[in-house]
Amino acid sequence: MVSAHLNTSDSADNSRPVLDWTHRLTQLGPRFFTRLQPTPVAAPRWAARNESLRAELGWPAGIFDDDHLQAFAGNALMVGSDPLATVYSGHQFGQWAGQLGDGRAIWLGEAASAQGPQEIQLKGAGRTPYSRGGDGRAVLRSSIREYLCSEAMHGLGIATTRALSLVASPEPVRRETIESAAVVARVAPSFLRFGHFEHFSAQGDTDSLRALADHAIAHHLPQCQERMQRWQGNVYAALLDEVQERTARLLAQWQAVGFCHGVMNTDNMSVLGLTIDYGPFQFMDGFDPGHVCNHSDHQGRYAYGRQPNVAYWNLYALAQAIAPLIDDQPMTLQVLEGYKTLFPQYLGDAMRAKLGLTGSLAPESEREADWTLVEDLMQLMATEKVDFTLFWRQLSHAVLRQSRATTLNNEGWSAVTDLVLDRPRLLAWLERYTARAGQGNFAGMGARMLQTNPKFVLRNHLAETAIRQAKVGDFSEIDNLYNLLKSPFDEHPGFEAYADLPPDWASQLEISCSS
Repeated sequence: MVSAHLNTSDSADNSRPVLDWTHRLTQLGPRFFTRLQPTPVAAPRWAARNESLRAELGWPAGIFDDDHLQAFAGNALMVGSDPLATVYSGHQFGQWAGQLGDGRAIWLGEAASAQGPQEIQLKGAGRTPYSRGGDGRAVLRSSIREYLCSEAMHGLGIATTRALSLVASPEPVRRETIESAAVVARVAPSFLRFGHFEHFSAQGDTDSLRALADHAIAHHLPQCQERMQRWQGNVYAALLDEVQERTARLLAQWQAVGFCHGVMNTDNMSVLGLTIDYGPFQFMDGFDPGHVCNHSDHQGRYAYGRQPNVAYWNLYALAQAIAPLIDDQPMTLQVLEGYKTLFPQYLGDAMRAKLGLTGSLAPESEREADWTLVEDLMQLMATEKVDFTLFWRQLSHAVLRQSRATTLNNEGWSAVTDLVLDRPRLLAWLERYTARAGQGNFAGMGARMLQTNPKFVLRNHLAETAIRQAKVGDFSEIDNLYNLLKSPFDEHPGFEAYADLPPDWASQLEISCSS
């Protein structure tokens, strides 16, 4: 294992670190992690480099040079990095799975950035003590999906881990078939999961549990210090309260864009409320509340319509884990009740915004009437499996074109009505909707809706096309999709086909946990 470095001057000092590392996580001590080296991968090459993220973080352009290719492949170490894998436990598909941990993710450290300290992980850089018999590798197929989807979510304004780079390798990896390896460098303020807390709670190690909670509060969730005032000064109740609110907001955002995570185990839930661990995810094509995107989810536990309740179940598991710190069961249950209020509120606001009916301070009666509009529309969409993304985008354009002098029978609404078979039912709904919307400015509403309802999402067939091309060494489609998805509300002339209805073969794609 060699050291990668960046030398931006003529100086011969090659030991100067390219990033300013801090490694606050290591202060917790060896009970929380195992130090180890990444496992080198054969013949790495750049498949994608996220220049936008690099610039946002204020990191030097040289981080993507040939020396750092080796570092981001796991073949070399950046000067100052301190690689390790963390231990956690968790519930998988509703069952206690015991000890898990970073089985194929290796934490390089925490680096200063223009957006505050950021942790960097290499996903697919080899086995760790927590691999549970796995090879510690990631395949190119799933790595492309994670790279693109994490950036797609960021473009949509949804909290997420980010992807800094994607490295491909011809090294064979066995999944259902033999595939090629890849390594994703992903970035987040913290990768702490519900499962980290569950691990030490299950062991009865209250000292470690408290140290972990104090670390999270001090370094990542300082809002808890203010929030604790509503919980009689109990900072751990405030921690749970902060996490449940972030989770409620995240789930509302997922539901509003038709995003299915696919494997919402407690070890895949971020305490920062980030979307984390992109595996068998999907942005729905035809709207179906019962849609299950994970081919391995035989019971449909993580169906789209069940995600909000699963999030609450996971929060309950987190609450059980930190209950020894809160030390007040009624208070703990009261904190959890917040999710039942906040999630409907956040989802209601999100769906009203999709209709152009903004204003979180609207009277309760008005909000309830608007929600009835939403429910009636969603029932119609579910009945006919209407394409989720396309419908909302076409509705946005139709509203933009509408004026008080026009009627629903003109061409301005045809792109909407053509998406359904039960035209009379939709027209009746549109009459109610435009009557409600007529209280405002249609042009202004339409403009807002076009910045709320994306034109582009990472549909499965788009990712699959990029994957197939990458398998033969052509990574250009990854860049094409990245450029669309980082600004999904823009029109991007010339790329209209990427926003069209999916081809027939898309319905045959199956995504499993091994993805």
